[in-house]
Amino acid sequence: MEILPALGQGFGVALEPQNLLLALIGCFAGTVIGALPGIGPTNGIAILIPLAFSLSLSPVAAMILLTSVYYGTMFGGRISSILLNIPGDAPAVMTCLDGYPMARQGRAADALAISAISSFLGGTLATIGLTLSAPLLAQAAIHFGPAEYFALYIMAVVAVSGVGSANPAKMLLSGLVGLALATIGLDPASGVPRYTFDSFELYDGIDFVVAAVGLFAISEFLLFIEQRGSGTEAKRLPVGRIGTAFHRMIYPMVTLRASLLGFIIGVLPGAGATMASFLSYTLEKRISDKEGTFGRGDPRGVAAPEAADNAAAGGNLVPMLTLGIPGSGTTAIMLGMLVTLNIQPGPLLFERQPELVWGLVASLYVSNVILLVLNIPLVGIFARLLTVPPRYLMPVIVVVSFMGVYTVSNSAFDLLLMAAFGVLGYGMRKMGFSLVPMVLGMLLGGPMEQSLRRALQASGGQVSILIASPLSIGLHLTTLGVVVLAIFLEIRRRRRLHRPVAPAEVA
Repeated sequence: MEILPALGQGFGVALEPQNLLLALIGCFAGTVIGALPGIGPTNGIAILIPLAFSLSLSPVAAMILLTSVYYGTMFGGRISSILLNIPGDAPAVMTCLDGYPMARQGRAADALAISAISSFLGGTLATIGLTLSAPLLAQAAIHFGPAEYFALYIMAVVAVSGVGSANPAKMLLSGLVGLALATIGLDPASGVPRYTFDSFELYDGIDFVVAAVGLFAISEFLLFIEQRGSGTEAKRLPVGRIGTAFHRMIYPMVTLRASLLGFIIGVLPGAGATMASFLSYTLEKRISDKEGTFGRGDPRGVAAPEAADNAAAGGNLVPMLTLGIPGSGTTAIMLGMLVTLNIQPGPLLFERQPELVWGLVASLYVSNVILLVLNIPLVGIFARLLTVPPRYLMPVIVVVSFMGVYTVSNSAFDLLLMAAFGVLGYGMRKMGFSLVPMVLGMLLGGPMEQSLRRALQASGGQVSILIASPLSIGLHLTTLGVVVLAIFLEIRRRRRLHRPVAPAEVA
């Protein structure tokens, strides 16, 4: 079996002293970032990308650092959910339902330990799934032609618009704005400048790192400035000591069901950890909640979403590595990092860069172990980070962002462009637009255009080439199905909102 020797070589890369140290730093930093409410994995990785460039890390070392941060934020986001009832990110919402009641009952340490163990098991099972499925999917993806890739890119942009999102129209519009921004620069075929406004700095297009840091980090700072005097600090419950026996912190069937569901959902572009967390909690409640204890401090209500969202995080890496399609907003940032390093993810990545792929996969196993070791004994220390006032934290994030971007580009224009994207991101978030589809559109716009051009050139300009194969037809039909389902769910949601209240319901 070729996978095992390749994975063995990957462990040789992952266990190199420098990479092992980067994994440890990434896990610690990710847990800290995840524990602080409001930052989340996407913002955390966007902030650290300039740092990875400024350290002049190799591609495999940079990706090990970022994936360790990614996994660390998934662990750390549960600390604020359990102790403050404030989800560190969207997937952690479901953890609040039973984690916070456990904390109020004096079982905060038990809830945090169950969260850490379930996250470890979910992440490890997902990494095993990544190890087994990614090479097979990469072999199948080799048969994709330009028309099939064009259909796949369309499906990814539409899928990220969110079938269950609050406003699919705004999500789709955000993606279209990203595609439009991707056209800025020199035309790849003719070399004619497009939408550069005679600015020489824009001839190479918009640097993805500049845009990502501005959209997420700077806009977050602007939102903080607006809201700095409007909130009150939540009181953190004491962590206490673990009072549950170790074997009673593991729920094998709960974790297995949630991990399988989370991994499958994570592989689907656009579904993400939020949907995995919600569906796993709902499924487990229907299966296991015989006594009506879910929502009142049931440990299974903590284990299920924790295993699912960490498994989804591993599943998100499958389409990113094998197809060059990010499965979530966070992996979109990571994909942009690879592209910036002149590495094109896709089916040929396993043949051309096996050291990178398998070193990254092996580092996921290592990161899961590191996170388990860190989170069990040091959870009290991580919990104290919640007392750090945001007024001290946010300026540091902005300074790091500006210094990192300037270190990479040495361009004052890029700093102004980053600030402009920060203002744009702030305005979009105030109007209810998600930034993730926009980032994905900017990232996939170039490859989408190239695939369309190659398909049309191969067919002599015949548009029918785009629906000539069963695979491309299937992808287009899937995209159409996503659109129809989104419209149906939106209509049903609006009808429910405008449904008149019956007299019995008022009473």
